Amino acid sequence: MDLSKFIVVIISMVFVNNFILSKFLGLCPFIGVSKNIKPAMSMGMAVTFVAAMSSVITWLVYAFVLIPFKIEYLRTITFVLVIAGFVQFVEMVIRKTTPVLYRALGIYLPLITTNCAILGVTVLNSDTFFGGGMNKLESFLLSLTQGVFAGVGFTLALLLMSGIRERLELTDVPEVMKGVPLAFVIASLMSLAFMGFSGFKIH
Repeated sequence: MDLSKFIVVIISMVFVNNFILSKFLGLCPFIGVSKNIKPAMSMGMAVTFVAAMSSVITWLVYAFVLIPFKIEYLRTITFVLVIAGFVQFVEMVIRKTTPVLYRALGIYLPLITTNCAILGVTVLNSDTFFGGGMNKLESFLLSLTQGVFAGVGFTLALLLMSGIRERLELTDVPEVMKGVPLAFVIASLMSLAFMGFSGFKIH
């Protein structure tokens, strides 16, 4: 098994192809939850868990159901159902274990269901790690790695954004720029900064 493939996937998902700052997916929770570090960290962990587990289940469904029965055209609806199921599970666990966190995340927790970053990583897994003579174990492990580190990249972007926004709360910002307008300006500058990683070439 080629370890370099895993290193490429890790660096790609966290820096080069970060779902928020490079592909602009999952912007709704990114803007909504990034006001404070604690909710941002909790949302990032929840997204990472859902992305990882969704990658596992969707890989199994794609490899052992959709491909053998030649019904790959059902991929999107199947993946959405898997993601929705895991989001409901995460929501129930957080509601039972930490009600304060559940209230802090608010509407953005069920929005993981429609988070295009989660669906994006599962679709990317099926597009990238099937075919080309790749054995099933390697395909599975790469899909899991991609799911986990897509979540890590998502969390990194949330934490960077929340750290900046918390500090800006203590500064004198023009009234017209407070809230979402300033958040979009920050997100744009962060995205430009992350574009620098796109020059990495790993062979």
